[in-house]
Amino acid sequence: MPERSYNREKAVAYAHQWAYSRNPAYYDFSRLGGDCTNFISQCLHAGGAPMNYTPVTGWFYNSLSSRAPAWTGVEQLYRFLTGNKGTGPYALPCTQGDLRPGDIVQLSFREGTFGHNLLVVEVNEGPAPDLPEILVATHSDDSDYRPLDSWTGVTRRFLHIAGIR
Repeated sequence: MPERSYNREKAVAYAHQWAYSRNPAYYDFSRLGGDCTNFISQCLHAGGAPMNYTPVTGWFYNSLSSRAPAWTGVEQLYRFLTGNKGTGPYALPCTQGDLRPGDIVQLSFREGTFGHNLLVVEVNEGPAPDLPEILVATHSDDSDYRPLDSWTGVTRRFLHIAGIR
């Protein structure tokens, strides 16, 4: 399966365009537990990531009733991105110093459970940026250019989108 580059600029541009509104091509999951992962999936797709139509374990969206759990679930997206050997985006766990625009930060508000996704939209120069130098966009707590350090008392994990197939 040929590797392709992930277009980080397009993913970030999509995040800026839709951070405070909803793309009508997708269902708004705000009333069904949150829209953050749906938003992040849309950003990845806008960055050139093709959908993976593997039943149950894939990453795709056709409609509210035809979608993979990884399209809208925080833990499911993590498992898909870190384990994907087929079509679609794949990611590597990384440190905050490895983050680039278009990468993902996941937040845990209680030990052992990650429940929120953020898209990195800007990282200031430096070999290992401090938290205030990382800016993100998200849904459910609609934000754009929000400093990562504005979430306190949380555990963070970082995903570097390594490419797409």
